[in-house]
Amino acid sequence: MKITTKTPELLTQLQTVARVASTRSAVQALAGVQINAEQDPPQLRATDMEVGLRVPVQAEVARPGVAVLPARLLLDVVRALPADDVSLELRSSEQDVEIVSGSATFHLRTLRAEDFPPLPEPGDGDTVTVPAEAFVATVSKVARSASRDETRPVLTGVLVSASSQELRMVATDSYRLSVKETPLEQPLDGSFEANVPARALQELARIAQQSEAERLTVSARPSQIVFEVDGVVLSSRLIDGQFPNYRQLLPESVEHELHVSGQELGEVVRRVSLMAQKNAPLRLSFREGEVTVSAQTPDVGEASETLPIAFHGEPFEIGFNPEFLRDGLESVESGDLVLKLISPLRPGLIESGDGSGFVYLIMPIRLNV
Repeated sequence: MKITTKTPELLTQLQTVARVASTRSAVQALAGVQINAEQDPPQLRATDMEVGLRVPVQAEVARPGVAVLPARLLLDVVRALPADDVSLELRSSEQDVEIVSGSATFHLRTLRAEDFPPLPEPGDGDTVTVPAEAFVATVSKVARSASRDETRPVLTGVLVSASSQELRMVATDSYRLSVKETPLEQPLDGSFEANVPARALQELARIAQQSEAERLTVSARPSQIVFEVDGVVLSSRLIDGQFPNYRQLLPESVEHELHVSGQELGEVVRRVSLMAQKNAPLRLSFREGEVTVSAQTPDVGEASETLPIAFHGEPFEIGFNPEFLRDGLESVESGDLVLKLISPLRPGLIESGDGSGFVYLIMPIRLNV
């Protein structure tokens, strides 16, 4: 294998693909990037056995072949190269790759290429094409609600559904729930539903945002899903298990439906949250015409701020996890939001005021009076 390319081009693509390389596997090849010069154009590939990524790199191929190099080290070396051009040549007898750029020469020992697993090909199975912008926007609304607790793997994913003229994503960690339904201007030519690891979707959203592609393709299979956007292919295993019936969690009726400026409430919550440390709750005290947001942490301090709000009825106080409440408020697009409340011990709802199809349910924290 021998290729020649531009250093900035190689660095950009390496920065993308290296994020997927494993940092914990006992298989050394999974901590590497595969340089595959048997494709046209050549590809950089990485996988941690959950998410796989392949990105094209514009390069001249003097000799086709495949080599696997340590991802982090290769990235550091390319970042430090002195010239705009770089060549990479596999030296089989020395079991290394020679990297030459300007007056600098590096020899990096290769990892066992036969230990690097094959990645699924795009286009196999049922393929659906969706608007990239709508997909990215929907991911950004819900992914932060997915659980990070690996002991409950079914909650670490996002339930993605696409059919007809709607794209829907749902995520929950059992303390909060995000639902985003995005209408599509053009009907889809197929449908699918899959529980996709949130990490894979966030990586895909990052790639799609950097691309100018208007659409991305999705190939859903029984245990895998493959996305392709602008020549970049991201594959991911699907999560086994039954995703919770989120519709049962959404209350059919509420006691209070309050319209409030999302920006104003968000700023108040961010300020007061500075005093909600060591798992202290954020308190929202509702009285006629106003809400007071407060927090208190022993040995740290306390804060409170009052905001006018169209509240009517018996006063009551409800507590929320400050981080979860901030996430919900930040997920609503600019403008008014609708805050729906039932009682201090029942979940609260945050919805976008423009009817854009976003719903955020957040469980309350029982307060010690």
